Amino acid sequence: MTLLPRLLASAALVAGLALPAAAQDDPFQVGFIYVGSPGDYGWTYEHDQGRLAVEEHFGDAVETVYLENVPEGADAERAITQMILGGADMIFTTSFGFGEATNAVAAQFPDVYFEHATGYLREHPNVSTYNARFYEGRAVLGHIAGHMTESNIIGYIGSYPIPEVIQGINSAFLHAREVNPDVEIRVVWTYTWFDPAVEADAAQALIDAGVDVLMQHTDSTAPQTVAQEAGIISFGQASDMIQFAPRPRVASIIDNWAPYYIRRVGEAMEGTWEQSAVWEGIDTGMVVIGEMTDAIPEDVRASAQAMIDAMAAGEYHPFTGPINRQDGSVWLADGEVADDGTLAGLDFYVEGITGEIPN
Repeated sequence: MTLLPRLLASAALVAGLALPAAAQDDPFQVGFIYVGSPGDYGWTYEHDQGRLAVEEHFGDAVETVYLENVPEGADAERAITQMILGGADMIFTTSFGFGEATNAVAAQFPDVYFEHATGYLREHPNVSTYNARFYEGRAVLGHIAGHMTESNIIGYIGSYPIPEVIQGINSAFLHAREVNPDVEIRVVWTYTWFDPAVEADAAQALIDAGVDVLMQHTDSTAPQTVAQEAGIISFGQASDMIQFAPRPRVASIIDNWAPYYIRRVGEAMEGTWEQSAVWEGIDTGMVVIGEMTDAIPEDVRASAQAMIDAMAAGEYHPFTGPINRQDGSVWLADGEVADDGTLAGLDFYVEGITGEIPN
């Protein structure tokens, strides 16, 4: 989509104006609702890379539009509605908090295809959900962090205390503790997906508390900048954030949405789209570990790669027992693997993590 039509589309949506309805022989129009900006070089950036991949793959047969910085809640419902009135045949809503709005609008437009990222609500047959097994990537980063920390304190910036984020904290800690029994993890909650100032403050607070390895489940590069200034180690989040390599960013977890977007748009255009709940990971390439720099010792890079290969082959699951809950009670017996239902609703820390999960 060229710049001028995109700006006109965004302006009309922000103003609450309906765009002209697409004619029957017009390109198949796909809309994307973003909680942040593609310029975050994180979460929204990778979704936008997926949008651009759709354009490149389908050429003139598809037109894409997007609206950025859409608040979760009632504003999202209005934005989705106006995008459909502007001619969208398919909508991807790319943040957890868009779930209720997505389903509310889907009820009004049964002929439009809806795809909601990281959610679970599928109240209508024209709504699907898709998610990535981010906890697999956190396992690899936790393994590296456990080896590289000298203070034995790993910091973790959490966005919201939802299962997706709790999975990542637990996975990172378990795999850090596996290689370093003395390690601890400290979590600061930001209650935002994208707010560079808040994220920077959270990073600094963790550094002040003795953290020398920093992880994040927020969208901006602000924590990377703070880590760089402090001379500590960090990991790219959602996108590669390679501009901060070789330090502080020594590796990254990348969300690769492009293949899924291309597949689902193709199915919608062909009339073969069906409701689904997708949760893919390293094995399909939806979760990718970015380049591990030479700042990581060679043997640690090798063991991290071995873990990646094992997960890709289906030979290893990050939540394999024995694992206890934070209170010491048994969660998973020796050799037992967590089922997807439990993980999708995960609301507790594992044994060894101090602090409480806020409501």
